[in-house]
Amino acid sequence: MANMTSRRSLLIAGLLVGSVPLLAAQTVVSAEDTRPELESVLPQSRLAGKGRLTFWGFQVYDARLWVLPGFKADNLGTQPFALELSYLRSFDNLDVAIRSITEMRRSATISDIQAKAWIEEMLRVLPDVKTGDRIMGIHRPGVGAQFWMNGKPSGEVRDAEFARLFFGIWLSPKTSEPKLRSALLAGLG
Repeated sequence: MANMTSRRSLLIAGLLVGSVPLLAAQTVVSAEDTRPELESVLPQSRLAGKGRLTFWGFQVYDARLWVLPGFKADNLGTQPFALELSYLRSFDNLDVAIRSITEMRRSATISDIQAKAWIEEMLRVLPDVKTGDRIMGIHRPGVGAQFWMNGKPSGEVRDAEFARLFFGIWLSPKTSEPKLRSALLAGLG
């Protein structure tokens, strides 16, 4: 346990002073475009788009975005939607949380104290992922983000600002992955 605590402290410290390499995206086509959990949380949603994230040629995850009728990309913070990542590689939840904060900082200034608190929240709701795992985030306007792991609820972060910046990793015009954003929003035109 001491090793894990030390590793987490070092990674959090590294986050606060360093950065992580950017990722690249490409569009993909997949047959699996529905999820049973959407029936309970966003029953009238439809797939808006999907894409694949790659990093230096390594496939990282497939992303899918489901939206409700009338969804507008320029008004993300006021609308419910679901974003799913289907992992093609395994990752420690701390690595996912740190990368998320790094990307969230592209859109807003986040204090070190806030970053640490949000990392702890993400560690609480997002488990380690293995190849084949699916994490779905549900944007709940004015409330925060609810997370599902492989079709089962894994927790929520009740912070609207966290949710806005977290989902902005993929959907904000300031994303580091504009091609992936375009692929996710492709069906809205």
